Amino acid sequence: MAALTEEQSMLKDQASAWVVEQSPVASFREMRDSGVETAFIPTCWQSMVDMGWTGILVPEQYGGSDLGYLTFGVVLEQLGRQLAASPLFASALVGASAVLIAGSDEQKQSLLPKIVDGTEILTLAVDEGAHHAPADLALRAEASADGFVLNGTKTLVVEGMSATTLVVAARTANGITLFVVPADAPGITRQRLTMLDSRGYANVAFADVAIPASAVLGTVDQGAESLDAILDRARAGLAAEMLGTAAQAFDLTLDYLKTREQFGRVIGSFQALGHRAAGLFTSMELTRSCMEAALQAIDAKAENVPEMCALSKCKVGDFLHEMSNQLIQIHGGIGMTDEFDAGFYLKRARVAEHLFGNQAFHRERYATLLGF
Repeated sequence: MAALTEEQSMLKDQASAWVVEQSPVASFREMRDSGVETAFIPTCWQSMVDMGWTGILVPEQYGGSDLGYLTFGVVLEQLGRQLAASPLFASALVGASAVLIAGSDEQKQSLLPKIVDGTEILTLAVDEGAHHAPADLALRAEASADGFVLNGTKTLVVEGMSATTLVVAARTANGITLFVVPADAPGITRQRLTMLDSRGYANVAFADVAIPASAVLGTVDQGAESLDAILDRARAGLAAEMLGTAAQAFDLTLDYLKTREQFGRVIGSFQALGHRAAGLFTSMELTRSCMEAALQAIDAKAENVPEMCALSKCKVGDFLHEMSNQLIQIHGGIGMTDEFDAGFYLKRARVAEHLFGNQAFHRERYATLLGF
């Protein structure tokens, strides 16, 4: 585990205490059962805004604290432990990263302060099919007299129902271009998408959506590199949240091994289960190293950011998949019931693994980046 600065340690303690007290898994269960369309609790989201978490990546001149990606990852890991649902990842990490990487001075001045104060929920709309394939964009942006016209669809847009603004990746005449589009623009329709993890997703359709030239984020036809950089930051941040989910699954499993008795003794005393727990702990610490290295690489503006982010997302995905399976298996019958929380961790694991590229996607990407 990376040595945390004093600020990072304070934020970790703050996030850990807050999520246990204000947004535990029990709150997530209540939110799921309520069927609220946005799939998060507004008061919890406002608390995150009030604590300044939405400004962790944003420079001070725009109202943020500019503490970096590793610091953001520290917070996301704690939220992942209790499955806390909010637009924090989608807007304050992915959306803010898009503006910071590709935005003009005017766009930064317009959007970043609103991301920080929570009045703007900015999310990325990139995928168009069942699998993550950012190179296979079909949504088109045709040049018009005073801007562009968008036609096409986007699938599995994170926080797509609650978003106020979308960063849309579209194919233009000679490449890929990013656009900042109001989510309520004429011609846009959003359909809520119900997934296993009960989070907020939407499919978004664009039918002759007219936008001005000022909506371009970056340079026309030159958005592919920026999109890759945004996606890598999304993958590294999501991996931090996923590790938190896996770490909590490990802790739940370890507690059960220490308390569940069978044949007159706690089951953790059986050698096979003890060895299994030791192996999972070792895997978790190796995975943590990969996750933190990716965030540190982004903060350091290292040349190997793409490789580290691919490695992180793949390794965390592998461990979360295995750990969520073990959580269910070791708990036995009770692990299969909805009344017990283990199922929430398994369902979140399966969806998070596929967001922004699953393990197979990133194994291939990692090998390609290394020249294999």
